[in-house]
Amino acid sequence: MEHRYYNSFDPQCKTPFGAVPAGQEVTVRLFLPPGQSCWAPLLLLYEADRYAQPAAVVGLEYDHTAPDGRRCLRARFTPPFAGLYFYCFQLTLDGARRRLLRAPDNEGRLLAEGGMWQLTVYDPAFATPDRFKGGVLYQIFPDRFFRGGGPRPCPAGRVLRDDWGGLPKYQPDPDGEYRPNDCFGGDLEGIRRKLPYLRGLGVTALYLNPIFEAHSNHRYNTADYNRVDPQLGGEADFAALCADAARQGVAVVLDGVFSHTGSDSVYFNREGRYPGPGACQGPQSPYYRWYTFQHFPDKYSSWWGFKTLPEVDETDPGYRDFICGEHGVLRHWMALGAAGWRLDVADELPDVFLDALRRAVKARDPEALVLGEVWEDASNKVAYGQRRRYLLGDQLDSAMNYPFRTAILDFVTGGDAALFQRRVLEVLEHYPKCACDVLMNILSTHDVERAVTRLGGEPMEGRGRPWQAAHHTLAPHQYQRGAALLRLAALLQYTLPGIPCLYYGDEAGMTGYRDPFNRCCYPWGREDTGLVEFFAGLGRLRQSQPLFAKGEFIPLEPAAGCCRYLRAGDGRAVLTAVNADADPCTLALPAGFAPDGGCWTAGGWDAAALRLQGSSGV
Repeated sequence: MEHRYYNSFDPQCKTPFGAVPAGQEVTVRLFLPPGQSCWAPLLLLYEADRYAQPAAVVGLEYDHTAPDGRRCLRARFTPPFAGLYFYCFQLTLDGARRRLLRAPDNEGRLLAEGGMWQLTVYDPAFATPDRFKGGVLYQIFPDRFFRGGGPRPCPAGRVLRDDWGGLPKYQPDPDGEYRPNDCFGGDLEGIRRKLPYLRGLGVTALYLNPIFEAHSNHRYNTADYNRVDPQLGGEADFAALCADAARQGVAVVLDGVFSHTGSDSVYFNREGRYPGPGACQGPQSPYYRWYTFQHFPDKYSSWWGFKTLPEVDETDPGYRDFICGEHGVLRHWMALGAAGWRLDVADELPDVFLDALRRAVKARDPEALVLGEVWEDASNKVAYGQRRRYLLGDQLDSAMNYPFRTAILDFVTGGDAALFQRRVLEVLEHYPKCACDVLMNILSTHDVERAVTRLGGEPMEGRGRPWQAAHHTLAPHQYQRGAALLRLAALLQYTLPGIPCLYYGDEAGMTGYRDPFNRCCYPWGREDTGLVEFFAGLGRLRQSQPLFAKGEFIPLEPAAGCCRYLRAGDGRAVLTAVNADADPCTLALPAGFAPDGGCWTAGGWDAAALRLQGSSGV
């Protein structure tokens, strides 16, 4: 077995673990094999994307000799400024200068080529809202959750369906254009009426897909930022929802779509629906400068080439003030009760806009949440050739946690516990602790397959909508497998650092591949009641254990297909163990660990050891 020189996950090698505030001392330790000597050991610290010269060179000195004969070398340093850094080590062995680099498993090895370890240094004043920590988010696609109000107007160009639960439209119109314009009539009043159901699931915050006027069922093509879509209700309905939710301990987070608008909007008005003038009516429009025309009026920058989604220039002072100003969109909806924002395609919003957005939101309510849609590691994301600084303290509170989703789903279907724990630790190492506490931990969203389908159905493998429609309903054996694995995945989702976000209907066993099949109507009266109760149990578990709000994550040695970890703090710990293997697994409890009489379980265990049947967890 190759010698372990360094592993940043190991507290013997690096303290403190993970990201640090500027001005915090960091200690690293290397362990040399018994009998090995080296000369001039150095730590080389680089600012991200500036690798010609190190930002700091720190010498390592002898610290101690371990009982097994390994010699420990130590370096201490204090990064003075917030920023993203990478580091490695340089050793002189047998007269040759060698670099100790990061291997894919995070181990330090003497390599000719390899990676470096990341050190995120953030603003010491960075804080995230405590009100969300330890809770449960619930994502709702408003048109498909519940009809609560009476008949509402159906604007021109939309179709109001009367077959709640029918398969959404997925075929093109006769002209060959696909238009997501079929609506089922879910509304804000419907959400308000279902608050008792949501509280029964342990929900403490709602994340609503866009509610502003827009001429599609998904409403990501905003037509008017200052108006609730008439099919969802009105401003009074939104205020009533927020007020009633707040009385029941539930916050409401809105979806902010600020990288583009709809072409059929007050602002662009290509279709001429509004009195105008919109940008398409010429430079006399107050919105003309928001958009970039290559050739007026038919050639303009649009989101991913969709001409119905013209891009806005977020650096335009007029647009920035319209969204972030004292009388802007953000503060208007927060005054009515919104408790935070999820930012659509955050990597397409420039720094100057994100800086202004955070200032505006936090000025109105320091405990409001700012989450970004980022599919990759948000701490080191490069978008459009620019290194982003989402999590250094002046932009996002946190992000949608797609890396955890990938890790969880891969583990419960593949059983590689060691890989799963490395993936979790990598995120926790890279993100500030306060950002980890409000990570949006997801298994499904409106952009990916439903969890039961992803876990039990055939792989989609790029197949189109006709195939997805034909396979929308799972065979009984597929659903049984998917639901069983979903229980394991959800147990991880609810006990890892961050906030679990339950996509509406996953708890009821809803199936579906991608848009629009993952956006079907909630099956009221046809739920998988056993699955609903399972998720309610998870909600009760989170309510009963304060450690899930901010507790330290401590991984324990994995065994075969079984992962286990603690959430610990204040002399207490909660143990989670999940066996994704087909065979049973018996694990000794950690030293000094005894079961708590109030612990919720999803599998049998006793005071001496955990014995998990195949594909089970506690």
